[in-house]
Amino acid sequence: MAKLSIKGLIESALSFGRTLDSDYPPLQQFFVVMEHCLKHGLKVRKSFLSSNKTIWGPLELVEKLYPEAEEIGASVRDLPGLKTPLGRARAWLRLALMQKKMADYLRCLIIQRDLLSEFYEYHALMMEEEGAVIVGLLVGLNVIDANLCVKGEDLDSQVGVIDFSMYLKNEDDIGNKERNVQIAAILDQKNYVEELNRQLNSTVISLHSRVDSLEKSNTKLIEELAIAKNNIIKLQEENHQLRSENKLILMKTQQHLEVTKVDVEAELQTYKHSRQGLDEMYNEARRQLRDESQLRQDVENELAVQVSMKHEIELAMKLLEKDIHEKQDTLIGLRQQLEEVKAINIEMYQKLQGSEDSMKEKNEIIARLEEKTNKITVAMRQLEQRLQQAEKAQMEAEDEDKKHLQECQSKSDSLQKQISQKEKQLAQLETDLKIEKEWRQTLQEDLQKEKDALSHLRNETGQLISLKKEFLNLQDENQQLKKIYHEQEQALQELGNKLSESKLKIEDIKEANKALQGLVWLKDKEATHCKLCEKEFSLSKRKVRLAIIESIYLHKLHIPFCHLASTPQ
Repeated sequence: MAKLSIKGLIESALSFGRTLDSDYPPLQQFFVVMEHCLKHGLKVRKSFLSSNKTIWGPLELVEKLYPEAEEIGASVRDLPGLKTPLGRARAWLRLALMQKKMADYLRCLIIQRDLLSEFYEYHALMMEEEGAVIVGLLVGLNVIDANLCVKGEDLDSQVGVIDFSMYLKNEDDIGNKERNVQIAAILDQKNYVEELNRQLNSTVISLHSRVDSLEKSNTKLIEELAIAKNNIIKLQEENHQLRSENKLILMKTQQHLEVTKVDVEAELQTYKHSRQGLDEMYNEARRQLRDESQLRQDVENELAVQVSMKHEIELAMKLLEKDIHEKQDTLIGLRQQLEEVKAINIEMYQKLQGSEDSMKEKNEIIARLEEKTNKITVAMRQLEQRLQQAEKAQMEAEDEDKKHLQECQSKSDSLQKQISQKEKQLAQLETDLKIEKEWRQTLQEDLQKEKDALSHLRNETGQLISLKKEFLNLQDENQQLKKIYHEQEQALQELGNKLSESKLKIEDIKEANKALQGLVWLKDKEATHCKLCEKEFSLSKRKVRLAIIESIYLHKLHIPFCHLASTPQ
């Protein structure tokens, strides 16, 4: 197999006419065959914890025997991705091929068989003459130029299986190999471009849907802002109306005060001519003036209260605007969180798909390996049966020789030839058994590696489950934020209801004021009798009536005393 792989690599490389990459199939098979050659007859290093069987130990001897190999060893140890000695040995073989000194390095090992005996058994390929033949064949690889990237490859977990189909092709198929490679490359490029187009179409569709949702949300926000602006304008108009009404009330109160002053002056002149009750009328006038001044102060206080109410309304409007802006910011933050959660979902879905694909591929590989192991066990059983048959035949032949030595001296030469042929067959069968045992060991190692890979994939699935739980927690937080947003909207609606109630109260006050505006006091000369009881008026009755009216309007209707001047007697 080493001869076939080296010859095939040289012929394909010369026909290829370029520097070889790590993806070149004949080059990959060459490295696999070299690994098997170096592993043949390798001793197992046992320790307290585990047993170790790697080819990195004999390759480290090259640094001592060949000083120029120190650079390769140092560079292999400095590589960050290599964790196992088998991965370091694979990297060492690739670097030696790129330096075109693999034959020189292995020749130094073969010469020092005393040192190799520490690592290999006596029947190993590297300890026999066939190792020297393989080293001589490796000299032909100096014709090849290889450019291999060792840093990016996962050399620790590669499966070293020889592909026998590459060496069983006809001569006609070898001529058409380049065409098939070109066609396969073109088909791969086509498939890659189609997958890219599908992914781009899916991303474009998702972006369109996001744009539509954002436009809808923007239109909703614009409508809400317009409604809020209209509400603000209405409130401002109502404020202007309240100011104008307050000014009218002030003007009316001033006119009423002037009228009352004129009435008081006329009454003073009339009471000066009359001698009776001058002091009483004078005191009553003073009292009326004091009452009017108190009424004026009450009106001014009410104006101040209304002005403060206006400022409070303006502050409430400003607070509402701030709340609206804060809600817009929270909406933007929630949208960003939703986009991040969507991106996390897409990444999680992609990881799940990748893990499922890798699980499927590895299950297929395990099934293939199990089929191969079954075939090998069947072959082992057949070989054991053949050995038993050969041993039985040998025993029978020896018995017959002992019995018929005297009778069959003439036939002894022919029997000796048959025995030598059978011994040769036995030796061949023993070598076949050794090869099959080595194959079985390698397959067992490969199965162990696959089991480790399966455990690693199970750990990844556990991590994916934890990520799903985190995604569900994020969804719960999003729902809580939505609940908070709805609660804030309800609080705004309640504030609007309270403002409407305050408006209704103001309108009720306005209607009460309008009902009292068209009424006028009668003069004292004209009002001589009461319209209800038809009794004559006097000063004491008039004071009692005024006190009763004042108490009724102040405590029940909450109307200031200044508006009672225009009510009828």
